[in-house]
Amino acid sequence: MKQVFHPRAFLSRIRNVTLGLTARTRILQVLEKGDSNVSGIRAASSLSYNVVVHHLRLLESERVVTRKGDKRPFTWALTGAGQQRLTDTKEQRDVQSA
Repeated sequence: MKQVFHPRAFLSRIRNVTLGLTARTRILQVLEKGDSNVSGIRAASSLSYNVVVHHLRLLESERVVTRKGDKRPFTWALTGAGQQRLTDTKEQRDVQSA
């Protein structure tokens, strides 16, 4: 069965492995429902605290999420930026080459 990942889970600066894509997909799905702190994301996504923090930092470096607030716990929110789904990019190349 083909696994479906969130379109914004793909990162351009690092290698996209299945475990990372799965974790980022869960995190992004939680943030689509509303802004949240790390503990809230952890509870809703069933990921460990360290995994959530690691992937939030990766997503922040790609400007997919942003931190809000001056004090801890920070609130995390989605931004308007992000990567396209890799299959969409492939489909666009196929259309252009035809």
